[in-house]
Amino acid sequence: MNAASLLSLCLPLLWASSVSAAALSWPEAVQLVQQNSDQLAGARAAVAQRQAQAEGIANAGGPIISVYGAAYSYKASVDLNLDPLNQGLGNVISLLPPGLAGQLPPLPPLPHNATLSRSNANQAALLNAVWPIYLGGATDAIRGMAAAQSAEAQAELNHSEEEALSLLAQRYFQTQMARRAASLREAAAAGVAEHDAAAEKMLLAGVASKLERLQARAALQDAQHQARKARSDAELIAIALARTVKMDGAPTPSTPLALSSQPLPPLQDFLTTALTLHPGLAKVAAKRSQAEQLKAGSKALERPQVFAFGQRSLTHNGDWLAGVGIRVNLWDSLDHDALNRSHLNQLAQVDAAEAQARSDITLLVERQWRSAEQARSQYLSLAAQDELGLELLHLRRVGLKQGTSTALDLIDAELNLAKLRTERAQVAYEHVMALVGLLQASGQIESLGDYLARADLRVE
Repeated sequence: MNAASLLSLCLPLLWASSVSAAALSWPEAVQLVQQNSDQLAGARAAVAQRQAQAEGIANAGGPIISVYGAAYSYKASVDLNLDPLNQGLGNVISLLPPGLAGQLPPLPPLPHNATLSRSNANQAALLNAVWPIYLGGATDAIRGMAAAQSAEAQAELNHSEEEALSLLAQRYFQTQMARRAASLREAAAAGVAEHDAAAEKMLLAGVASKLERLQARAALQDAQHQARKARSDAELIAIALARTVKMDGAPTPSTPLALSSQPLPPLQDFLTTALTLHPGLAKVAAKRSQAEQLKAGSKALERPQVFAFGQRSLTHNGDWLAGVGIRVNLWDSLDHDALNRSHLNQLAQVDAAEAQARSDITLLVERQWRSAEQARSQYLSLAAQDELGLELLHLRRVGLKQGTSTALDLIDAELNLAKLRTERAQVAYEHVMALVGLLQASGQIESLGDYLARADLRVE
C-alpha cells in the first residue's frame, strides 16, 4: 500500500479520535443554547422588565398618603403715606367752634410716611390623604396596557427561542451531514487508492495500458481533493456549531440524522396546532389588547372623576379636613372623535395583521409538511439505488479479478456509491430541516427531539 492510500485510510480515524471527546447530543445542544444565547438573554430581560413594570403599577388608583412639613420665618415691611392723614386732621380742627379751636394747642404735624414691620417664625406639618374612587376606567386601562406589553414581550421571547433552536438545528444536522459526506469521500478515496495501486501492478504486468494507468491516477488525485475539501467543509460547519453553543473546540453531534419510515401525522393536525401555538399569533393578540386598552384609556378622559380627600394638621391642635370631590371636564383641547377614529383604525390594522398571519402560517405549515414528506419518500426510494450501487461495486471487484472489468470501472463504481450515499444523506438532512420548519411554524419546535427519538431510520 502506497503513502497516499495509507493517508486516505487514516484520515477518518484521525478525525474521529480528535473530536470524540467533544460529543454533543441534541438535548445537550438545546440546553447550551438556552443557557448561553445572548439573543435569548436579551429577550428574557425584556420580559422581566415588562413584568416588573406590570407589578409596579398593579395597585395604581389606590390611596395616596403623604406628609407635608415646613419650618419658616419671615419679616414683612409696609410703607404708609401719612400726608392724607395730616390733611384730614387739619380739616377736623377747622370744623370745630371758633372759640374751642383757638384754645387747642396746635397739633404737631405727622411725618410724611411711616414704615410698619413685622417678623415671626413658625412651622407647619400636615398629613394628606387622597383616595381616587372612580377615574372612568383609566387605572384599569393602564394595568391592562402593562399586561398586554408583558404578553407581547413573552411572545417575542418564544419567537426568539424558536429562531435560536431552528438555527441550532440547521448547524447541528448540517454538521452531521458534512461529516457523513466527508467520511464517504475519504472512504472512496481510500478505495480509489487501492485500485490505483492495482492499476500500477497491472501496468507492470502488461495487462493494463498506460492510458488506463493515467486515468486511475487522475481519478485518485481528484478523489483525494474531494475528500480534503469535504473534510474542510465539515470542520468549518463544526466551528459554526461551536460558536452557536459557545463551546471550545469543534463538537461532534451524537444525535444522528433520522427519519421515520411511517408518514407524518396528518397535515390538519399541524394546522390546528399552529393556529393555536404560533408565537406570531400571540404577538398579534397582545397588539390587539394594547389597542383596546388605549381606546379604553381615551374614553376614561371623557368621564367624571370622583375622589375622597382628607387633611390633618400635626401642629395646630389636630385641625382636620375631609371630604369628597368630583371633577368633570366641560371642555378640553382634545378632539375625542378623532381619537376614537384612530383607535378604531388601529384595531382594524390588527385585524388585518391577524388575517395575514393566519394565511401565512397556514401556507408555511402546508409547504413544510409537504417538503418533509417528499424528502422522506425520496430517502426511502434511494434505498434501491444504494443497493444497486453496492451490488455494482461488488460485481466490478469480482470482474477485475476475472478480467472482465477494468480498474477504471471499479473506481467509477466506488465513486458512484459514495455519491449516491452522499445524496441520500443530503435528502435526510432536507427532511430534518423541513421537519424543523414544520415544527417551528406550528409552535412546537421543542418536540424535535421526540420526533428524532421515535425515528426508525438513522444516518449514522
